[in-house]
Amino acid sequence: MKSYRQTILATVLVATALFMATPTKACTNLLVTKGATTDGSTFISYNADSHTLYGELYYWAAATHPKGSMLDVYEWDTNEFLGKIKQVSQTYKVVGNMNEYQVAIGETTYGGREELQKQPGAIVDYGSLIYIALQRSKTARQAIKVMTDLVAEYGYASEGESFSVSDPNEVWIFEMIGKGAGEKGAVWVARRIPEGYISAHANHARITTFPLNDPENCMYAPDIITFAKKKGYYKGADADFSFSDTYAPVDFDAARYSEARVWSMFNRLNHEAMAPYLDYAMGKNLKNRMPLWIKPTQKVSVHDVMEIMRDHYENTPMDMTKDMGAGPYDLPYRWRPLSWKVDGVEYLNERAVSTQQTGFSFVAQSRSWLPNTLGGIIWFGVDDTYSTIYTPMYSNISSAPENLKAGNGAMMTFSETSMFWIFNQVANFAYTRYRDIIPEVRAKQAQLESKYIAMVAENDTKYLQLAKQNPKAAVQALTLFSHAQSKNTFATWKTLYQDLFMKYMDGNIKTVIPGKRDPKVSQPGYGDAWYRKIVTETGDRLKVLK
Repeated sequence: MKSYRQTILATVLVATALFMATPTKACTNLLVTKGATTDGSTFISYNADSHTLYGELYYWAAATHPKGSMLDVYEWDTNEFLGKIKQVSQTYKVVGNMNEYQVAIGETTYGGREELQKQPGAIVDYGSLIYIALQRSKTARQAIKVMTDLVAEYGYASEGESFSVSDPNEVWIFEMIGKGAGEKGAVWVARRIPEGYISAHANHARITTFPLNDPENCMYAPDIITFAKKKGYYKGADADFSFSDTYAPVDFDAARYSEARVWSMFNRLNHEAMAPYLDYAMGKNLKNRMPLWIKPTQKVSVHDVMEIMRDHYENTPMDMTKDMGAGPYDLPYRWRPLSWKVDGVEYLNERAVSTQQTGFSFVAQSRSWLPNTLGGIIWFGVDDTYSTIYTPMYSNISSAPENLKAGNGAMMTFSETSMFWIFNQVANFAYTRYRDIIPEVRAKQAQLESKYIAMVAENDTKYLQLAKQNPKAAVQALTLFSHAQSKNTFATWKTLYQDLFMKYMDGNIKTVIPGKRDPKVSQPGYGDAWYRKIVTETGDRLKVLK
């Protein structure tokens, strides 16, 4: 995801969503195959990062459409009308970025060659591709075909894009870039992640070489190589062709701001395998490209994926809590801009997986051994992933909960009942003295998420026969369940904000003394390490003279 306003798709039930962002490096995806998970689920996760993205849960009901119907397409970045495309007779239910058949799609923008980023007259942008494909696909392979067929027929109206595409059995990484002015469509390649492996992408194209004769595990545009040769981008043998090196060559920014996030996620799951690529992640050896996928040392659970999406480069040379930018309270965030200059020399702020400007994030879980009614869950959170609660939303529910519903508030419209605003209140207050406040936030987060994971496990038994025998009743029950957990998350966080504000306001830490009117007040200050920095900076100016 780059900067964008959510497309308004012209269906009877339309989710209105704001997707505008500043042009910073944004969005991170982790992909996990069923052979790499503790229970045989497939996972894709997605942090949708933007300074002006309003976090809400989009929803489209399943619908039938008369023959000859057309669909209006609006471009995400600008919300400008791009044109009309043919509507299909049947569209499927979509909850967030997951549909009723447990197909899920995430994305991340990489840009690529500048001359290929604009295609005059193109109708379908990458944001529209995601939600149109979800409404028309029963498998990940079908979603990829829908997306590639659309751009071939109507043109591709976006920059280079990576997609994560999953269903209950397969997980794919799929990369696309337009052909620029003068030619319609895009060149693209999609690779199935091998069973037992994980992959990731974060604002840079990751597919390099790929098999030319393995349609079961690799699909690509027929002119992916001939187009590159015609443009003068590539002159070698077809077998040596690299998509990323040709259409989006890596540079320092791509490595340090983008690929470093992939390295850090991989590093958490297989430290030994990633040690040789630290120099690449630091932007120092750009030829030392990381593998597209790795095998984790241990099976991955849904909670593991949630935690990986909260990474701040902890315990690495890029750890954001360890330099002066973290301030006196070890804050693992840096206010923008992403880079800055001192005496004409440019420096950077690290760009971690977890960041303050996340609009929404999710972990999409697809489970092949359960009926679709029960099997698909989009664990959905808003705002900063480190302090969000991933709340279970079944992908077959009949409506979005009120606290998450599109239109309940906006980026410049505060709503007292919006999940996005209460989570921002907690997170932004925590930023003021992070070291003290965040442990309380994390403790409450662990309590709620553990409860939700256990409840979902109970539902697998509780609703299995109902899902098989009476799917409509199961949908109703799971809708009530999802709405109840959303309401619980909101209420818990509202109370948490009130408690934290009372306890930590004005730089104090106050605790209740039973039987006393006034609380105990402690004032721990900034800590020894920060006071030493102050002395180094000020010398004797603040020294007490006696």
